[in-house]
Amino acid sequence: MITPYVLKLQCPDRPGVVAKVSTALFECGGNVTEAQQFNDPVTGWFFMRVAFDLARARGTYASLCETIAEVGRSLSLELEWQLYDASVPSGAVILVSKQDHCLRDLLYNASLGDIKLAVKAVVSNHPKGSFLSADESIPFHYLPVTRETKSQQEAQIREIVEETKPELVILARYMQILSNDLSEYLKDRCINIHHSFLPGFKGARPYLQAYERGVKIIGATAHYVTSDLDEGPIIAQDVEHVSHTDTPEELARRGRDIERRVLTRAVKWHTEHRVFVHGNRTVVFA
Repeated sequence: MITPYVLKLQCPDRPGVVAKVSTALFECGGNVTEAQQFNDPVTGWFFMRVAFDLARARGTYASLCETIAEVGRSLSLELEWQLYDASVPSGAVILVSKQDHCLRDLLYNASLGDIKLAVKAVVSNHPKGSFLSADESIPFHYLPVTRETKSQQEAQIREIVEETKPELVILARYMQILSNDLSEYLKDRCINIHHSFLPGFKGARPYLQAYERGVKIIGATAHYVTSDLDEGPIIAQDVEHVSHTDTPEELARRGRDIERRVLTRAVKWHTEHRVFVHGNRTVVFA
C-alpha cells in the first residue's frame, strides 16, 4: 500500500522555492497529487501545501526530511515545515458542556471516515446523561468546575491531554473560559466554536439578545484558542439570513446547525493539514 504524505511549509517569499521543493520531491521518488501555494503580498511570506506519495521512493523517510531541510538551507530561508503521514488519523480530545450537537456531528463524521479523527477522550463539566451522546468506547471524564476549583479542574484536563497526547483539542460548545496558562499550553492545537454575535452579544442567551435587536444575519466562527478571548486566528465561518418572523427558539435551532457545520469544517481542514497560522491570521487551502 502506498503511503500518502502532506508537506506544509512557510517562509519569507523568494524566487525558486516552488522549483526547489518540486525538484526535491522528484529526486526522492515523490509523485505529487495535489499542490497549493499562496504568496502574501502584505507580509511577504510564502505558504505551500503539497500532497504526494512515494511510489518510486529512492530513499528513506529520514532522507526525505533531510532533503526538505536542505531546500531551506540552499535558499538561506527561515523555512518552517512539517511532514505528515496523511493516512494516520489525528488524535483528539473533545471538551463539551450540556449542548452536544457539535460533539455528535464530529463523532458521526469521524465514524464515517469523512474526518480523519481518532477521539481519545471526551471531557465535560457536566455528568454524562441523555443530553450527551458519545461513543461508549471513548473514555468519558466528568470534571465539574467552580470558580474556586477552576485551576484544579484545568490541571486535570492537562493531565488527560498529556496522557493521550492528541494533535488537537476541540471545544465543542464547552461553556468554560480557558485560563491564559491552559490557552498558551494548547496554542495552535485547540479549536473553539462560538456564535458570531461575539463580541456584540455577550453573556447568556445570545439568540434572545439577537431576537430583541432584530438581527438579519446569524453565524458562527471556528478559531484557534488564544489567551485573548474569542480573538484567536479564524479557521472557518458561515452565516445565514434570518428575519423578524424567526422566534428566539428558531434562531437558536438554526444557530446550532451553523455551529456544528462550521466546527466540523474547521476540524476537517485542520486534520487534513490545510491550515497555516501566521500571526493572528490563517491561510487555509480548502
